Amino acid sequence: MCLSIPARIESIDGIMAEVSAGGATFKAGLHMIENAKVGDYILLHAGFAIQKISEKEAAETLQILKEMDDSLNE
Repeated sequence: MCLSIPARIESIDGIMAEVSAGGATFKAGLHMIENAKVGDYILLHAGFAIQKISEKEAAETLQILKEMDDSLNE
């Protein structure tokens, strides 16, 4: 099973970006997406941005992940 997480592009340097997800920052290769820009939301998997998504999709997915985490910690 593969899991990707929503992340926001904070900065871009060539084909690499710094992205934020859940309060943490990661490096992400931009090899698989076109026209990435700061502020875009992406799906991050194994260090690569694999798809652009909307801010709404990112927020919905992060909310689901939070609810899952909350239920495991009850």
